[in-house]
Amino acid sequence: MTTSIGADQIIAKRKHYMFPCTSHFYKNPPQIVRGHMQYLYDDKDTPFVDFFAGVSVVACGHCNEHITRATIKQLETLQHTSTIYLTQPMVDLAEKMASILPGNLCRTFFCNSGSEANEGALLAARLHTGKRDFIALEYGLHGRTYLTMSVTGIPMWRTDPNLDPNVNFIPRPYDPNVSLEEAANRSIEALRKVLAEKGDSIAAMIVEPIQGNGGIIAPAKHYFQEVQALLKAHNVLLIADEIQTGFGRTGKMFAMEHYNVVPDIMSMAKALGNGTPIGCFSTTNEIANSFNKPSASTFGGNPVASVTAMAVLDYIENERLVHRSSKLGRVLFNGLKDLQQKYKWISDVRGMGLMVGVELFANDPEQGAAAVDKVIECMKNRGFIVGKNGIHRNVLAFQPPLVIHESNIRRMLSSLEDVCAGEESWSYALSTK
Repeated sequence: MTTSIGADQIIAKRKHYMFPCTSHFYKNPPQIVRGHMQYLYDDKDTPFVDFFAGVSVVACGHCNEHITRATIKQLETLQHTSTIYLTQPMVDLAEKMASILPGNLCRTFFCNSGSEANEGALLAARLHTGKRDFIALEYGLHGRTYLTMSVTGIPMWRTDPNLDPNVNFIPRPYDPNVSLEEAANRSIEALRKVLAEKGDSIAAMIVEPIQGNGGIIAPAKHYFQEVQALLKAHNVLLIADEIQTGFGRTGKMFAMEHYNVVPDIMSMAKALGNGTPIGCFSTTNEIANSFNKPSASTFGGNPVASVTAMAVLDYIENERLVHRSSKLGRVLFNGLKDLQQKYKWISDVRGMGLMVGVELFANDPEQGAAAVDKVIECMKNRGFIVGKNGIHRNVLAFQPPLVIHESNIRRMLSSLEDVCAGEESWSYALSTK
């Protein structure tokens, strides 16, 4: 193993050479040096079961040999030419995408990241409709470029003080104080009002089928069908941001399938490359034909990324990872619900497939955020990497590689119960402050 400088020196170099906006989890973070499938290892060769997958990226597992072999072979053959030259991997991937995309989505533009994919999707909507404005949900997250940050509804991620003013935010279909049904109806009424007032100027509405960073929030089953019907009546496009939810994460290939809705444009990234940077947005022939002014992407669809993505899609299909996500997701969800019954400070368990959130102290999010930090630190010390999200950062995020084993999940649940029981005193102390 290569000699490692250790976590302390990495933190020191980050502080000295990187922007202060970058941060890290844990008071005592490990230095991660290698990974294999559902496992990560630190510089002391300590194993950790990864329950966050690099924020839903390595769905097929770290350094998956079937995918890595294809990547290495392409690296040794042809790495880069740009989209202005002819290479086969990019068109083969586009053809493969057309075979798995829902409905009549069949044209794909490749780029480098989720932010760029959403930026391109928003541009495509403007070009096709000839309209400028957008609708977005409160507490959604869509990226860190100009337009994607403008349609992002989480305050901490709206960094630019001069964002695009042509975005209309409506309440998300979730409110902890009311039922999902009532929250969905409130959101739909707000949408109806915006469309009545400004429908002639709105190009598209962008949504996450399940809000990831917003706390793993899934709306009522009827929500997106009603949303799409309203949008169509005003010639407004629906963009589905499947960057976290796509490629089997929720127990379907794409999360919008849970709602029986085919969006007009779909953006994807993360799991498509399993760690290799790639993003894309896909749409219909009609909408794609409106995007006819010259455009290119220097690295989008490069041979290495395309071959890797093809290997990812083949592996998902051959290993039935969509079915696996659905099956193991029930084990994870039910186990977490059992813990909720035992500990009153576990306020909610929600999600689909292997994308599950556990909210702590919903009635006091500041205490909940402190509790989440304590829990993920304790779980790390027990050999499990667990994420966190939510608008108050008080939600534990369980988004493991889809190759995880049921035994891993059950051991994690057992360790989490030990943490909950062992830390019950500080949890109740927090709740009384």
